[in-house]
Amino acid sequence: MSKADKTKEYIIEKTASIFNTKGYAGTSLNDLTEITGLTKGSIYGNFKNKDDVAIEAFKHNLQLMNQLFISEKEKEKSYRGKLLVYTKVLCDSSGTKLPIGGCPILNTAVESDDTHPILKEFAKKALLNWKNDFVEILNAGIQAGEFSSGLNTEQIAFTILAQIEGAIMIKKLMDNNNHIRLIMESLRDYINQI
Repeated sequence: MSKADKTKEYIIEKTASIFNTKGYAGTSLNDLTEITGLTKGSIYGNFKNKDDVAIEAFKHNLQLMNQLFISEKEKEKSYRGKLLVYTKVLCDSSGTKLPIGGCPILNTAVESDDTHPILKEFAKKALLNWKNDFVEILNAGIQAGEFSSGLNTEQIAFTILAQIEGAIMIKKLMDNNNHIRLIMESLRDYINQI
């Protein structure tokens, strides 16, 4: 890896938590220079503008979250178990498993829906990829006889996503882990009834 690539990676890793916590509009150039210890010229020598940094930070946070869920799903043998992984991870009381600031899809979607079309498209694509992963798990579970045939897998996938993202939002808003546990118990019951 070249020195320029290492610097770019350093900037992404350092700024990812700020963008995921403060959002695009709330993150200033001063925040970026402060957290990285680099000058404005160093940052813009590696990125065209703040948009580029924000997009790469989003991708980094998304990759962290995806790796967490993938590694946990790999431990499960059943398709139902793979879906239940989300309830286990999100009920982790330490709250340290998700990227700092929470779910990057939720954070970016809420902030960018009316203000930043480029980031909105990245969040939309990430959400649809997550939904498609659920659909694949459900379809494989149907083929394996774990789930009933004839299920509307799109509807179930979106319902699971809505409960996950809603639970994360409520947890952050209320600053209380008990709420996410209650919602994840409901999601666990829903998944077990499929």
